[in-house]
This record gives sequence, C-alpha cells and structure tokens, in this order.
Amino acid sequence: MPQIKIYQEDHIPSPLSRIWNAFTDNPFAFAGLWAVCSLILLAIFGPLIAPYAPEHQDPHALLLAPSWDPAGTVEHFLGTDDLGRDIFSRLLHGAHLTFGMALGIVATALIFGFIIGSISGMMKGLKSSLLSHLLDALLSIPSLLMAILVVAVTGPGLGNVFWAVGIALTPQFVRAIHQAVHEELQKEYVTAARLDGANPLQIFWYVILPNILDTMIIQTTLGISAAILDIAALGFLNLGAQAPSPEWGAMVSQGMDNLLTAPWTVSIPGVAIFCSVLAINLVGDGLRSALSPIRH
Repeated sequence: MPQIKIYQEDHIPSPLSRIWNAFTDNPFAFAGLWAVCSLILLAIFGPLIAPYAPEHQDPHALLLAPSWDPAGTVEHFLGTDDLGRDIFSRLLHGAHLTFGMALGIVATALIFGFIIGSISGMMKGLKSSLLSHLLDALLSIPSLLMAILVVAVTGPGLGNVFWAVGIALTPQFVRAIHQAVHEELQKEYVTAARLDGANPLQIFWYVILPNILDTMIIQTTLGISAAILDIAALGFLNLGAQAPSPEWGAMVSQGMDNLLTAPWTVSIPGVAIFCSVLAINLVGDGLRSALSPIRH
C-alpha cells in the first residue's frame, strides 16, 4: 500500500516563510534588497562616515579625477568638483537627503493615502463615483509636473519639495487603496462577515485590511522610486535643493558646466540615482511575484 506522509505542524511553512522563500528565489530581487538595505544604512550613517564635510573646499584639488584615473588620488576616491569638494563625501551626505527624504515622503503619502483611500473605498454610490473621477483627473497629471506646479507656488527649497512631491504622490496611494478596498468589498467572505453581524469598522479592520497589505507594500516600493526621481529632477531644475546642497539631482545640475572637462561630476551622482531606482524596482518586482500566489 502507498505510504501517506504526515507533516508535523511545525514543518508547515508560514505565509511569511513562503513569501520570503519565493522572494529569495529571485536573485535580482535579493540583490536589490541588499542594495536597498545598504542605501538605508548610508542614509542614516553616511554623514558620520564621510571623510570630508560636504561644503569643504580644497583649492589644490580642483576637478581632480577619480582614483582609478592616473591623475586621481586615493584621498579623493571619486574625485572632486570645480570647487575642490570631495564627490564621495557629498554622495554620502546626499544619500541622507535624496533617499532619506524619499522614505519620509512616501511614509507621509502612505498615511494620508491609507486614510482617504480606506474611507472612500468603503463608501458607495455617488460619493465613491465622484472621488473616483477626481482621482482619475489627478492621476492624468504626471507626478513630476504636479510637483513642479506646487513648487512654483510655494517656492524652491527642500522643505517645499517634501510637501510638493508628497502631494503629487498621495493620489496614487489613494487610488490604489481605494480600488483594493472596493474590490475586496465584492468578495463573498465580506458578505459572510456582514451576515455574522460585523459592523463596517470590524469588516475593514479584520477582513479587508489583511487582504490589501500586499497592495500597500507594492505601492510603497513604486512610490519610493518615483519620489527619488522627482526629488532629483526638481534639484536638477534648481526648483528643489539649492547650491551648495549635496542632493544628488542638484549635484548633477552643478556639474553640467564641467560635463566635457570633468564628466565624473555628472556621471557619478547620475549613476547613484539610477542604481537606487533600479534596486527599489527590483525589490518591487520581486515582491509582486512573491505575493501573486497569495493574492490569487
């Protein structure tokens, strides 16, 4: 007779274990996770380990090439700009501004998006329809363009950039959560909860919320990459961080005058922006793939 294999309860993987195993099976997503963790550490401890202050100028090391160039030195690993400022130190300080600010913006947008999207998603009828059309109108405007419009009214500066990008990204969170809640309301287990006497707050907290966490996680990863690009773009356009700020987009803008003679002043912060967005997108794609079996 065929043997029946009995699994012990402690051998059955939990949902979190299955998600983690599916995520780590994707080598690109796992590499992106390591890169994102490194960015978080740099955003926290970068200013502490930077060898120079971001505004420190060395008149004897103007436009010094990176260390791998024959004309470069180890003291300035990634070279210097036209004012003799160490690019490596400015990158570390810039991670605190660009990446750290992006995390703060997305956290704020997630909070407001969760509140508005959850309340609107639980609504029915005309109110829900009006809000849905309003969100469609707002989402038709690119987030960068909306951020530029807000900065044009409030003025340049990192503080205004924080709220400008946050306002531009919040409708995306509202729309994603609103749609997820609205879809969950159509499920049979929500109807069963209503028949059991659960009120709307209990239905949302105990029935709907656990099933939209994956949507919130994926939208958060997409929001972080969009926030980094918007912050850097505003800095490049001189609408965000102002000189001599080491914000990565502002560094690219400040190096454009020396693009032909010292291309590293533009390419190095540009590569930092590209790698950050790429790493976050890899993590987002990995999470989407790992969560898809559970979502369906």
